[in-house]
Amino acid sequence: MESKVTKTNNVSIWCIITIASIPLIMTLGNSMLIPVLPVFEEEVGISPFQSSLIITVYSVAAILIIPIAGYLSDRYGRKMIMIPGLIFTFIGGLIAGIASLVIENPFAWILVGRVFQGVGAAGALPIILPLVGDLYKNDDEKASSCLGLVETSNTFGKVLSPIIGAFFAAMLWYLPFFSISAFSLISLIAVIFFIKVPKDKEEPLKLKEFLTETKKIFQVEGKWLYTVFLLGAYTMLLLFGILFYLSDILEKQYGVDGVPKGVVLAFPLVVLCLTSFITGRKIKGDLKTMKIIIMSAVALLAVSITTVGFSTDSVTLLLVSTSLNGLAIGALLPTLDAMITESINKETRGTITSFYSSARFIGVAAGPPIVSLMMPIDINVGYIMAGVLGALLFILSWKWINSNQT
Repeated sequence: MESKVTKTNNVSIWCIITIASIPLIMTLGNSMLIPVLPVFEEEVGISPFQSSLIITVYSVAAILIIPIAGYLSDRYGRKMIMIPGLIFTFIGGLIAGIASLVIENPFAWILVGRVFQGVGAAGALPIILPLVGDLYKNDDEKASSCLGLVETSNTFGKVLSPIIGAFFAAMLWYLPFFSISAFSLISLIAVIFFIKVPKDKEEPLKLKEFLTETKKIFQVEGKWLYTVFLLGAYTMLLLFGILFYLSDILEKQYGVDGVPKGVVLAFPLVVLCLTSFITGRKIKGDLKTMKIIIMSAVALLAVSITTVGFSTDSVTLLLVSTSLNGLAIGALLPTLDAMITESINKETRGTITSFYSSARFIGVAAGPPIVSLMMPIDINVGYIMAGVLGALLFILSWKWINSNQT
């Protein structure tokens, strides 16, 4: 069978498809809940802040487990960590779904299920980055292209998720939880059969050597690594904050809900998806090009984020504003992925990229609750502060990300 499979650089097409499917499926499992949070508030009897915790606890659990999963993947192999991660995600969806079906006040059990899913996500989604680096260890151009495909798939999941989530919730409000289990099971089967990780002839580093090597990396490369971590957290904070805000405004101010709301939410995400795909094909492992893209995207994001709150009186203006944010984020994500994956040695790649993934999940966790707390006060103040933070990150990127690093 293997000989009949089309290959790219000794990596089967089915392996590439499976790699791309994992962020798609894991994103569906999280982002599809955002447009239906107001439905959860009504059905479960919870506040907007409590509903935002359904997203946040998932991310907090992932943040805590990702560094451990990264180290274990360096030590025992990527696939050995991904499979249990997908099993945890499968179980978490069942916990949240069954609790919603049979318990009168299921909120606490929904959070428990989301914690399971967060632990599962930590063992599956972040491992993709070092896995791509392993598969294309001698070809930065193809690695960049594959990472662009990964982020495109991730974003495509975000495009589909509002529509699919709203569609499921329109049938049964708790159906999105069960769908997470179904998607995870599909991904689990694909990983078992199609991902073939190259076997190492060298023994993995012992714990003491590993810690020494990791410490050395941060001593030498720390400035640009910390900058990339901050950019990852900032980008995802804005993305999930914007999606939460847009979902709330469309339903409560404009009366748009269900599948139509999902379609509107998907608009800026389509821009993000297309930009990710194009960017992944253009950077080609070139650090100088990566820095130019990062600087340009951060500048655009710092400016465009300040306009979101002022655009709420018009759906058209709101979509234009959020689409500009999507354009900037779509350029940033695959570039940051490629920079951190291609610049780190295989022995510690899983751990270093896990710190980056944790930083991104911090942004995912913080975005919705921050927006929910700022909305009753003055959302424009929050977005202006985000713009100022973006300007500071622009300066850090200019100063600490160099085209001749590593």
